[in-house]
Amino acid sequence: QVQLVESGGGLVQAGGSLRLSCAASGRTFSNSAVGWFRQAPGKEREFAASISWRGGSTFYADSVKGRFTISRDNAKNTVYLEMNSLKPEDTAVYYCAVAYVGDRFYYAPRGSADFSSWGQGTQVTVSS
Repeated sequence: QVQLVESGGGLVQAGGSLRLSCAASGRTFSNSAVGWFRQAPGKEREFAASISWRGGSTFYADSVKGRFTISRDNAKNTVYLEMNSLKPEDTAVYYCAVAYVGDRFYYAPRGSADFSSWGQGTQVTVSS
């Protein structure tokens, strides 16, 4: 079982930037796609971004496309979410999650049901 720890959240003004990290311990990210999800107060958890095992495929929710960038460093067992031009509506707890994909090197799922391991989350607050 892989353990995931998110970091990098905080309070930022609108228009600012943050970089979230998701570090894996125990089992590595091998053969795994990784996704970022977020949950705002009173709302359902929603997909933000995902990246395939080899990093060749990335997907973004329309709400973050062009502002967020997901990347990974498999040697460090870490996945990143670079968030720019942040808006108050980006305020949420951000979770990373892992989906085992076997030899589907370029598969990056987007449904939360596809992900089997989740971190505890990191709070991102964007003030207006």
